[in-house]
Amino acid sequence: MSEPEQMAQEQIRDIVRELEGTRYRLLGVEATLPPGPVEMARLLENEEMDARTEIRAAIQHTLRELIEPAIWNLRVLEQELKEKG
Repeated sequence: MSEPEQMAQEQIRDIVRELEGTRYRLLGVEATLPPGPVEMARLLENEEMDARTEIRAAIQHTLRELIEPAIWNLRVLEQELKEKG
């Protein structure tokens, strides 16, 4: 493996660690906010979310759709590169 490829691999490992840290920070923020009343009851079509529910929903969406897939994809890449040697 060339030096630029090794450097890229090291940077990917660092990014995965940073993303994992971000994931845990977001989970911590979510944990400090108990579910809001709107979250406890099913949302009605016209009912607005309170701030707590909106924050929790945004965190859950960000984790599920962005952070966790990015971590997974980069870990798979790391494993594939490791196997190629």
